[in-house]
Amino acid sequence: MDSQEAGKARAPHIHLYGRSKNHVCATDKLGQASPEGRSPLEIVVDASEGFVPLWARNTTLRWRFQDRSMSAFIDPDGAKNYIRTLMAEALTLWGDAVPVRFSERSDRSDFEVVMRTADDCDINGCVLASAFFPDGGRHELVLYPQMFQQSRQEQVETMIHELGHVFGLRHFFANVSETAWPSEIFGTHKRFSIMNYGSDSVLTAEDKADLRTLYEGVWKGEITNINGTPIRLMRPFSSTPPIIAPFELA
Repeated sequence: MDSQEAGKARAPHIHLYGRSKNHVCATDKLGQASPEGRSPLEIVVDASEGFVPLWARNTTLRWRFQDRSMSAFIDPDGAKNYIRTLMAEALTLWGDAVPVRFSERSDRSDFEVVMRTADDCDINGCVLASAFFPDGGRHELVLYPQMFQQSRQEQVETMIHELGHVFGLRHFFANVSETAWPSEIFGTHKRFSIMNYGSDSVLTAEDKADLRTLYEGVWKGEITNINGTPIRLMRPFSSTPPIIAPFELA
């Protein structure tokens, strides 16, 4: 299979976003523009494991840079500061809807910020970044060189989008007939959303209100399932006690 054939095979399973409509979010591998004929007017949450994973109240995600990957930059320290600023701006724009705290720590991190040395492109477009959904594992927030070729606004919007995945949000069109990665719908808002695609991918007041309402309802015990799919609150890797080998016990 050549690169064009591979790109065509990949097309139904990617998310194109950004103002030029040829940028790919690789976090969510499934999705179509019209999921089972439903209008993309609602927030979509992950249910790929048979439950909806969201973060427990008072969660702090510890993160760090993967230092060896930052050597892709001429000035690694300057690049780190720039990326920190992007993350801070993205979190500020999510505002009080952000359901977790973030702490840059060198030990027992829940995720690493990783810089790829080469772009991942095909005929559909180029990957800008990829993230992860809530669970107790250790993960990566991956950035690609192509992301830093975009405008400053689009870089911030990319970070906002990927943090949305970290909070548990899927793409609007993730609720498709394929059952490999199921999702559930919660809330209602306009088609413009940071979790949408193309020129519709912008952060809205409805995005923030839906996310805030979801987490507040779950934490209060008022929302225990979404469309019958149970919600499970996740705690990050860093919150679990480290395993001490027997020979380390005094």
